[in-house]
Amino acid sequence: MSDCSDVSSYLSRCQSCRVESGCFMVYERTNYMGNQFFMRRGEYSDFQRMGLSDSIRSCRMIPMIVFYEEKNFQGRSYECMSDCSDMSSQLNRCQSCRVESGCFMMYERPNFMGNQFFMKRGEYNDMQRMQSMGMMFDNIRSCRMIPMHRGQFRMKVFERENFGGQSMELMDDCDSIMDRHRMSDCQSCNVMDGHWLMYEQPHFRGRMMYMRPGEHRSFRDQGYSNTRFMSMKRIMDSCH
Repeated sequence: MSDCSDVSSYLSRCQSCRVESGCFMVYERTNYMGNQFFMRRGEYSDFQRMGLSDSIRSCRMIPMIVFYEEKNFQGRSYECMSDCSDMSSQLNRCQSCRVESGCFMMYERPNFMGNQFFMKRGEYNDMQRMQSMGMMFDNIRSCRMIPMHRGQFRMKVFERENFGGQSMELMDDCDSIMDRHRMSDCQSCNVMDGHWLMYEQPHFRGRMMYMRPGEHRSFRDQGYSNTRFMSMKRIMDSCH
């Protein structure tokens, strides 16, 4: 369920495959070199008959989400494998989606602004019914692809904007900065390693916000004003 730089470490050759879920880019040489071919869920019984090299040597998982204008995956659709700052350039509205592979952050407004919602691999057939899962809007306007991360996680959170007030460095999930670190608020942060979700309430509840590596001096930049974030979680299942 992840990248493989050298298939020969597992098989002497690979001349057919079945993609059970997700999307992959396969390569004719090791270390993701040579001719490439995109594969989505389905059966591929004979590479040579497909015009491919007679064996796959390496592969990468490719994040992909499919948006639909209507509920239950109906109407016009749009396949997305990266960030999209304005869905209206592709669809009039988005009422359902299917995450084929990877993880994505959905936004209520264009340009990655407003309320946010985290989606991993699965089917989401009715945005209006997603409120029971914590989604606070019924139409997606923009989205970000969350890159795969391997290694440690580190984030320093600050009580005030512009890295002011009390601070605490996190390397693990924190279900309550008040209970664990006696911090009453979090209004800025510096993400050193990994990708994180921040939640408005303790125990990973309420409105959420995606934080990628970098300095975040004020959460107002993402459309959050007068909002406190009280719990933080690492995004561990990217591309699974």
